[in-house]
Amino acid sequence: MSDFTSRFWEIYIAVLSVVSIVACAVLLKAQTIKRPKGTKLETTGHVWDEDLREWNNPLPKWWVWLFYITVVFGLAYVLLYPGLGLYAGAFGWTSTGQYEAEVARTEERIGPIYAKFTAQEIQAVAADPAARAIGQNLYLNYCAQCHATDARGSRGFPNLADGDWLWGGDPEAMRTSIASGRNGVMPPFGAALGAEGTKDVAHYVMSLSGMAADSIRVARGRGKFAENCAVCHGPEGKGNQQLGAPNLTDKTWLYGAGEPTIIETITNGRNNVMPAWQERLGDAKIHLLTAYIWGLSNRGGTGQAQGTHLVAEGK
Repeated sequence: MSDFTSRFWEIYIAVLSVVSIVACAVLLKAQTIKRPKGTKLETTGHVWDEDLREWNNPLPKWWVWLFYITVVFGLAYVLLYPGLGLYAGAFGWTSTGQYEAEVARTEERIGPIYAKFTAQEIQAVAADPAARAIGQNLYLNYCAQCHATDARGSRGFPNLADGDWLWGGDPEAMRTSIASGRNGVMPPFGAALGAEGTKDVAHYVMSLSGMAADSIRVARGRGKFAENCAVCHGPEGKGNQQLGAPNLTDKTWLYGAGEPTIIETITNGRNNVMPAWQERLGDAKIHLLTAYIWGLSNRGGTGQAQGTHLVAEGK
């Protein structure tokens, strides 16, 4: 690896760049021939369609000078900007520096706006149309790829407007989910339960949410659920927000309902990750984003839930 970080490559790139530019000028000069007056114009010997000949005319002056200008421009560019290996250029310009300067200018312009909303409670921010517009833009930029533009998610990606929460629906829980991320793990139980035991537990889980289920399997699955599943989902299957364990009685399914899907979940488990955004977004943007998402699940700031999961495990 050290072969690619030695100063040889810096020198190699610099020499190759300068030689290439100068070589263009030399080649142009060598091929620029001024025809003396009275000299008979010859052809290059190339003929097409019997009588279409290529004449050996000198290059137009405007074209020659335009080419020389590009050569001069090229030399000036590699001296002023980084074009010669690790040489930073006379201006010291870098794309990183330009990006940081643009970010600084933007922060200077919008910083007071963010500061105003950051000082307000989540409920007040969610009720402000301007804050909601900013929050929506943040959501579309950073969240919609997984949770969809309408915030209703898709298979394996939680719906943020369905009235169901894994880690709690209060603003602080949402903020923690966005800032620090979540890791929802449903361990596999297929080996421990066996095929028949897994099917029994699946039917018991189906019965918890009102789905049609085999009563015999429900009876057998109740005990197995208490032994293997109740520690996370609770004895009644209502879940545990401290663990992010889904409520199995509310008819909300992240991976879809039905016997085959539930059996697949119990057998193989699930592993979902909500990435942490604190470092990338910062406190102010997370505050606005939290308010926007909280507003999706609370009508008019009354706390009446419309939705949302932020991460899920097996359900």
